[in-house]
Amino acid sequence: MKASPKVGDIGELRFTVERQHAVDFSSEGMPLVLSTPSLLWFLEHAAREVLVPLQEPGESSVGTEIELQHLAPTPLGHAVRCVARVTNVEGSRVSFQLEAHDERELIAKGFHRRFVVRAERFTHTVQGKAKG
Repeated sequence: MKASPKVGDIGELRFTVERQHAVDFSSEGMPLVLSTPSLLWFLEHAAREVLVPLQEPGESSVGTEIELQHLAPTPLGHAVRCVARVTNVEGSRVSFQLEAHDERELIAKGFHRRFVVRAERFTHTVQGKAKG
């Protein structure tokens, strides 16, 4: 990395809940709401936002751990703000506190860890595994 992230650095993503982000339990009489996997995707990318500007060419980051409490439903059409705050940096390992808020309340909180990797080495490892 060109520089290490600092404790307190923040990555943020905002989005509006659309049908593709929703879980459909309509057969059970439930409304469409933001799915946990979609929320997780946005939170993980909020964390990546912190690291991308600090990475050298040929570097990327991968998620290695996540703990998430999805606390409240968010209906279609509502805006969501996802925040990832750096809490610890240990070399290439970076830990984040996660929060997501919709227009009315805190909807999720948790923890995430990412590891900065050399993309070429990571690709080589994956290709080797794919070949068996």
